[in-house]
Amino acid sequence: MTVSRHTRRQFLSSTSIAALTMGAASSLPLGTSRLLAGSANERIRVGVMGTSRNSVGGDGRGTTLATEFAKQPNTEVAYVCDVDSRNVGKAIESVSQFQDQPIKGVTDFRRILDDQSIDVLVIATPDHWHGPAAIFGAQAGKHIYVEKPCCHNPAEGEMMLAAATAHRTQMQVGTQRRSHPALRDAISRLHAGEFGKVLSAECYYFNARETIGKGQSVAVPKWLDWKLWQGPAPSTDYRDNIVHYNWHWFWKWGTGELGNNGVHTIDLCRWGLGVDYPQKVISLGQQILKDDQETPDRHTARYEFDNGTSITWEGHSRERRSKEHPQFECRFKTEKGFLETRGGTWKFTDFDGKVIHKGSGSGGNAEHVGNLLDAVRGDAELFCPITEGYKSTLLCHLGNIAHRAGLGEGMLVDSETGKLKTDNEQAHSLWAREYTQEFRPSV
Repeated sequence: MTVSRHTRRQFLSSTSIAALTMGAASSLPLGTSRLLAGSANERIRVGVMGTSRNSVGGDGRGTTLATEFAKQPNTEVAYVCDVDSRNVGKAIESVSQFQDQPIKGVTDFRRILDDQSIDVLVIATPDHWHGPAAIFGAQAGKHIYVEKPCCHNPAEGEMMLAAATAHRTQMQVGTQRRSHPALRDAISRLHAGEFGKVLSAECYYFNARETIGKGQSVAVPKWLDWKLWQGPAPSTDYRDNIVHYNWHWFWKWGTGELGNNGVHTIDLCRWGLGVDYPQKVISLGQQILKDDQETPDRHTARYEFDNGTSITWEGHSRERRSKEHPQFECRFKTEKGFLETRGGTWKFTDFDGKVIHKGSGSGGNAEHVGNLLDAVRGDAELFCPITEGYKSTLLCHLGNIAHRAGLGEGMLVDSETGKLKTDNEQAHSLWAREYTQEFRPSV
């Protein structure tokens, strides 16, 4: 087992990442991970950042991931971290059902980075924390599981790619459809030409979300560390309609429905088509309810590629799926018919609607987590490494940028690099963001 050649004190303050972000990481030797060359017999220790409860009081995404890691062989969750003190104990209780090892509850994720025995940092926070935490984690010698979308803006994604390469980090992006056994089978058949040449892809999202209303400035609740919750995002006053879910609909912290749920199906479509960056993006959004929400309630984004294929996504945040709507999440049009997917199921039909092939399987969560652990041990390649996860996330960002910059009817993109091909200043300003000094990432 490879052991780090220096102590954590040489490159990370126990109270601030500022020293790291101001250049200390650039002098680190490559391969700082404790398990860079581990084996299947080595126990992998995990820290999970972000464990908030879901809207009905059940386990949130971070706690769900923590329990999945705890279920894996030779793996233990050593830390759960949340800026909401109400969540930490509940997360420990949930995870403790699947392991005997003690679990530490912390508020500040830097306690996880300080611990040299931690191999993997799991990031299930709001979007604005994904990129910076992943970068800091890689620089601290941790492998990374980062929830979708992998970054809040394109510049962060570029830094994540650089950090993963520089520090030899296994960085898995949480678009777990890549690990669905049935979907892997379907896409393998598609790529093998079994369904004929693929021509285009379309995907849909429906959800009858309620209004978030008009928020009021109020005192920060005693159970919340609002400074750490904001972290790298410029500081703002606390309002009563942001935490813990409505932040998705504010550009300072979220990426709208396109980044929230669209990234899952756009990633599947891009994977199936075998494409990287588009040459043109068309993105039209509108708001149905007049509340504090800044992101579109109804949003259509179309991505056109050099090879003549395209991806079209429709998001309907205020509209429940009805029998008149498409009943699939994704559909590939091919020369022979249609490949449709929903969740972990798929079917291929001819143009007359006759089912030719179909398949179903598990949800992919355990497989996606297991795949990262196998990669950390050197026994597998990642199903969705940052190199792929960033491309799909970038498509979401490009859709949001085109909408916000008033280029919705057509924004040109360099299909080789994914960079903007426009002189629109607002579009270019949305490629990156401003950060607080304490949590500014750099590579």
